[in-house]
Amino acid sequence: MVLIKHIGRYVLETLKILGRLVIFVEKAISHCFKPPYFYQLILKQVIDIGYYSLPVVGLTTLFSGMVLALQSYNGFTRFSSESAVATVVALSITRELGPVLAGLMVTGRVGSSIAAELASMKVSDQIDALKILGTNPFDYLIAPRIIACIVCLPILVLIGNIIGVFGGFLVGVYKLNFNPSTYLYQTVLYLEPMDIASGLNKAAIFGLLLGIMGCFHGYNCTRGAQGVGLATTNAVVSGCILILIFNYLVTELFFSS
Repeated sequence: MVLIKHIGRYVLETLKILGRLVIFVEKAISHCFKPPYFYQLILKQVIDIGYYSLPVVGLTTLFSGMVLALQSYNGFTRFSSESAVATVVALSITRELGPVLAGLMVTGRVGSSIAAELASMKVSDQIDALKILGTNPFDYLIAPRIIACIVCLPILVLIGNIIGVFGGFLVGVYKLNFNPSTYLYQTVLYLEPMDIASGLNKAAIFGLLLGIMGCFHGYNCTRGAQGVGLATTNAVVSGCILILIFNYLVTELFFSS
């Protein structure tokens, strides 16, 4: 009987959180498409989210491309198919590794920052002060961050794709002794616009997810320092899990045929 009681309480609490999340997502997205727009805040968030995330995304994709080239070469030598290394690196980076790694790294850096910032404002009653002053927090705090995440992540992924493919090129040419012209030819031979477009679409979706998760957990944080820490942790964990789930769903949508 006690077990059933605990299960029922857990189910009801989960449904309560899901309902709150659905309402929050509806309000947040609707405020992204209607004025007023705080352009200076959006620009500030674009710089914070996009520009300052470039080193993290660049280093991650660079070494991922380098490792992928090495591992692909070690695997393909067993089948005498070393020429496929360049194609595998390019397709893997543009389709999967670029968007997913960039999404996870930006979630760790930006999602936690958004959640901590909004949670601190909630705890210190700054959000309530905005309401008293007649400013809608969704217009002033939530929408600029979500818009910036959606805009910045595809740009970061595009730059990360270039850096990742370049990392594979460096290893292929200077470590594995590929001919540079041949490697570049094999890179673009089977790379299609759909491969790049699917990665950029994933990036936009991941940006929406990490922005919403960071804002949701920060905006609905409980009181106290412990609440701020819990909101930050939940934002990163839920954002990363949703990115991995939606990565499969979008891949199924683009490449199921």
